[in-house]
Amino acid sequence: MHRARQHAETRTRERRRRLAHEAARLMAEGGIHDYHQAKLKAADRLGIHDDASLPRNREIEEALREYQRIFLGPAQAGAVRQRREAAARALEFFAGFEPRLVGPVLDGTADAGSPVLLHLHADDPDAVARFLEEHGIPAEPRGRRLRLDRERSFDAPVWVFSAEDLAFDLTVLPSQALRQAPLSALDEKPVRRASLAQLRQLLAEDEIAGYELSL
Repeated sequence: MHRARQHAETRTRERRRRLAHEAARLMAEGGIHDYHQAKLKAADRLGIHDDASLPRNREIEEALREYQRIFLGPAQAGAVRQRREAAARALEFFAGFEPRLVGPVLDGTADAGSPVLLHLHADDPDAVARFLEEHGIPAEPRGRRLRLDRERSFDAPVWVFSAEDLAFDLTVLPSQALRQAPLSALDEKPVRRASLAQLRQLLAEDEIAGYELSL
């Protein structure tokens, strides 16, 4: 009985690992940026449909980092660097809205198809739209449902536009969200975010790491 349970647990762990790596491959090669979508597509491809074998988003993220390091290397690092530098300029431009960088560009899993995701803060939800219009930036309006905490969710306005041959995605949050970030879809913890000063520090660390690798 004990041995049978151990065997079942080992098989489930192996399935989770296979699914995490297949989902990571689909994200890296297929341009999928949604962890849930990649997970379901991987399960369909591998013919694994029991819920216990489905990996957590964080497991897929770890597998994605490993895949990018092994198979994409400098190209992926260059995509992250390009987007972080563009994000720094965007954070300066939107300084009046207490902007923060979030998502794959910040955590280092961005690729050549990843948009630059920013959180902007304003109690007037139309303020960002007026700012974009004043500066002649054509942007497409969208919406996104975010969770403030485990009990509260809300629909945030989103503006999407292109600049420097990159896609930018602006989510407009109320000012109080500066004190408490919304929850991440990855692990339901407050989303990681960076101010301009923090991003500049990250860029400096990237430059030092790149220099050391070239020695």
